[in-house]
Amino acid sequence: MSYNFYGWEAATVPAITDEYKGVTDPQKLYDALLKVWCEYTCAPRLRGEWSEENITLGQCSITAFLVQDIFGGKVYGILRPGGNYHCYNDVDGHIFDLTSEQFGDEVLDYTDNPEQLREVHFAKEEKYERYLYLKENLKKVCQ
Repeated sequence: MSYNFYGWEAATVPAITDEYKGVTDPQKLYDALLKVWCEYTCAPRLRGEWSEENITLGQCSITAFLVQDIFGGKVYGILRPGGNYHCYNDVDGHIFDLTSEQFGDEVLDYTDNPEQLREVHFAKEEKYERYLYLKENLKKVCQ
């Protein structure tokens, strides 16, 4: 099976936790998240544009930190117009971005980007709440 997210071919790292039944690699996580991502998990500033056709819109940071929980590695960010960072993952040299589809045909540069820290991102209470919601609903999907 093939996917459309950036680095899907490299998204083959094993889970370091068995907290989410059936999520053994990032591709399986993506499959499960398709049932969880929603308007509520979308960043508030983008909710008006969110749709099931663009399901990964506004989901990057909470998804990237969830990937880090399950697979380890680091979260990096690509500086976007307006000053926000688009987050993606690097797990032992396997670089992938489960939410890249939100950018359509735009080509993002996944090299030499700054590491993103959850303490900084989750200083925004609404973002931390969306992350917790994503985690809890993923657990429900994976029962």
